[in-house]
Amino acid sequence: MSRFDGKVAIVTGAAQGIGAATATRFAFEGATVAVVDITAERGADTVAEIEKGGGKAVAFGIDVSNSASVTAGVEEIVAQLGGVDILVNNAGVTRDNMLFKMTEEDWDLAVDVSLKGAFLMAQAAQRHMVPKQSGKIVSLSSISALGNRGQSNYSAAKAGIQGLTATMALELARYNINVNAVAPGFVDTAMTRATAVRMGLDPEEFVAAGAAATPIGRVAQPGDIASVIAFLASEDARHIVGQTIYVHGGKWGV
Repeated sequence: MSRFDGKVAIVTGAAQGIGAATATRFAFEGATVAVVDITAERGADTVAEIEKGGGKAVAFGIDVSNSASVTAGVEEIVAQLGGVDILVNNAGVTRDNMLFKMTEEDWDLAVDVSLKGAFLMAQAAQRHMVPKQSGKIVSLSSISALGNRGQSNYSAAKAGIQGLTATMALELARYNINVNAVAPGFVDTAMTRATAVRMGLDPEEFVAAGAAATPIGRVAQPGDIASVIAFLASEDARHIVGQTIYVHGGKWGV
């Protein structure tokens, strides 16, 4: 498999979960991967896993919510790796709480990382994609975009991703840049299990309940989402523009 031979892929939030699985998938298919997280140290394990499998990856520390950090970070990636062909906006955080208890700081953090971060990274990446008349941008939305109790900040950010995706797609399609989004349902990640703990639930029971409530009878693993992201970033999806693909095992609603 070599759909991404010679390509440089940037994956944000790549230290764990969906981001790590996506970075590994791109490397497995031939890409050189910029493993981006809030610090380069956080991405070290993902890089080590990729290199163990014979792939090529470098860790970079970028605060995606900060324009100066994004601009400098993307320029560093281009200087070291030779360009950018694919951007995956995966970085995100949860700061769940009911509306009447949610703080402004928790609202800002969730929206800034997930939504503003996707905007800033896409803006920086397209500066290098437009002159080449080529590129792929895939951002992570969520089934929570349809509404989820206790997640007004996260749901708003993930709904915003869908609007941002549709608009960027209209603006960038003329430059042969495909922009799309993926909206996962329940995915068994460290972040999901940490959410269970914060809710006072046993993580294994939480995952089992999620599987029981899903028509396909299981929850997604990070690799299930990575495979859809890889498809959208490949030439197999060259005529897919401005779409949000839901990957939820048939369960509409959280």
